[in-house]
Amino acid sequence: MLVNTRQMIERRGNRTKAVLPVKVKGTDKAGNAFEDLAHTLDVTAVGARLGGIRHELKLQDEVTVFYRQRKTQFRVVWIKKMQGTSEFQIGLQALSQDKEGWGLGQEQQSVPAKVPLSMAQGSV
Repeated sequence: MLVNTRQMIERRGNRTKAVLPVKVKGTDKAGNAFEDLAHTLDVTAVGARLGGIRHELKLQDEVTVFYRQRKTQFRVVWIKKMQGTSEFQIGLQALSQDKEGWGLGQEQQSVPAKVPLSMAQGSV
């Protein structure tokens, strides 16, 4: 899919680089239930970018992410297949907003940044 890289969308908060271990549960592209051990690459108050996903997902899929004692529902908003591996990175948007969703404090609450639309939509 070709996307005009000049198009920009508002990000709801700046990203905080954070590698946190998470467990991800959901249903993959083939309709099979899965559970992956993965990790965050960066987080915001309302989303995250995860690495180490070993199942192919679809845009708009819903997944549950477990981090410490927290359990949060997310929607997949972009997908990137990692070249030379069987892993994916996925961009997630929380279905409900938890002020301290990642437990990292105030650094998640900052001025919105912009991200190219092509990054937000991603593809497999």
